[in-house]
Amino acid sequence: MNVPEKLADKLAARLPILGDRVDRSPVVAVVRLHGVITPTPQPLGRGAINLNAIEPALAKAFAHDRLQAVALAINSPGGSPTQSALVGERIRELAAKKKVPVLAFCEDVAASGGYWLACAADEIYAHRTSMVGSIGVITAGFGLTGLLERFGVERRVYTAGEHKHRLDPFSPVKDEDIAWLKGLQGELHTEFTDWVKQRRGDKLADNPELFTGEVWTGAKALELGLVDGLGSLREVVAKKFPGAEIAVAEARKPLLARLGIAGGSSVFGGAGEKVLAAIEAVEQRATWSRFGL
Repeated sequence: MNVPEKLADKLAARLPILGDRVDRSPVVAVVRLHGVITPTPQPLGRGAINLNAIEPALAKAFAHDRLQAVALAINSPGGSPTQSALVGERIRELAAKKKVPVLAFCEDVAASGGYWLACAADEIYAHRTSMVGSIGVITAGFGLTGLLERFGVERRVYTAGEHKHRLDPFSPVKDEDIAWLKGLQGELHTEFTDWVKQRRGDKLADNPELFTGEVWTGAKALELGLVDGLGSLREVVAKKFPGAEIAVAEARKPLLARLGIAGGSSVFGGAGEKVLAAIEAVEQRATWSRFGL
């Protein structure tokens, strides 16, 4: 046998047999749900969860041909009830279509809308120190009555419809507007509690504090039936799916983020946009700070 023939034999020995797959390990796809839940696009697409932003990652996660399960890595203090519901429903739709289990892992915080997302999973896990729960509804804003007058600015508002001017931050608050808001919050709270009961069923403890908006550590949440166990994502996946490959499915970042350009709104926006962005940043910071983060 000459040298070229020997080399050819060695190369052929290294090639996979026709029809075989080099790697047949099962896959557990991970989707990161990190940030405040809001329909408002954030600078560079960071720190926000909504259906439009997360759909590509969900589609990618559930598309693996060796998929054994999908894991949700959740770190969110909550936000929009509607976006929470839309993302949760989409997860259930894909899980039913692919017939795979979904596991949620609460990191620093899975509260309010963050816990709504966790309930889209078949099993929920948390760290002992995670902040879990806050099954309630909150509305926050700023009262700016008198601010414009102080700077000599006259505000003019024209409406058609007697209730179009409700809860204007530059006008004195009205009792009837507060009553309307509380009624709306009550409806949303019912939707939230019904979702939790539907998803958690008889796992929930018989505790009157469950739906008061209270938040608990992961260890206490386990006692209350809000989670199924304690442990990290890799720890639990290794035990439940031995030999599985963990594949993180992430949505494609916006162009500015891929170029590494920070502060898109402050670079291209006007003064008004900068003020709105600053206020929104303060509100988001306040949302996280409620949980000491």
